[in-house]
Amino acid sequence: MMRKLLPVLLMLAGTAGGVGVGLMLKPEPIRQTDPGSDGVAEPVAVAGGQGARGNDASAEALEYVRLNNQFVIPVVSRNLVSAMIVMSLTVEISPGTSEAVYNREPKLRDAFLQVLFDHANMGGFEGEFTSADNMDVLRRALADVAQRVVGRTARGVLITEIARQDV
Repeated sequence: MMRKLLPVLLMLAGTAGGVGVGLMLKPEPIRQTDPGSDGVAEPVAVAGGQGARGNDASAEALEYVRLNNQFVIPVVSRNLVSAMIVMSLTVEISPGTSEAVYNREPKLRDAFLQVLFDHANMGGFEGEFTSADNMDVLRRALADVAQRVVGRTARGVLITEIARQDV
């Protein structure tokens, strides 16, 4: 009986310890200063615990909504899949509007996939696919489609992770 119970007790103790350590090491909220202010940091609302990127010229704080699942894009050469791109995206939005993104997430993911497939078909993931110019073109295309799906609340799209695996 004890042989069957011991592994279960060890799993529970390990899980409880992991949760406790995770709570103790929880990062502080990200703060961003307003360029026109007296230098006092104001909190930036961040959804999903993701980091902020201060590229908005206005003094308005922004929220960041990380889309739950990664995007997987095949790169096709000569009618065969030559590589797979795995990417995570975060939508930069106006404060208090994250619910609009979550409500439209399936349509937003579909639109993002179409942009990513088009980018792949035009050779955007070939060669130096992470060059600044190439990534800016992709970010702008993703931001345009996000504004069409979600509305003016979508301020931009951040590419938070990207990897290419040749097949």
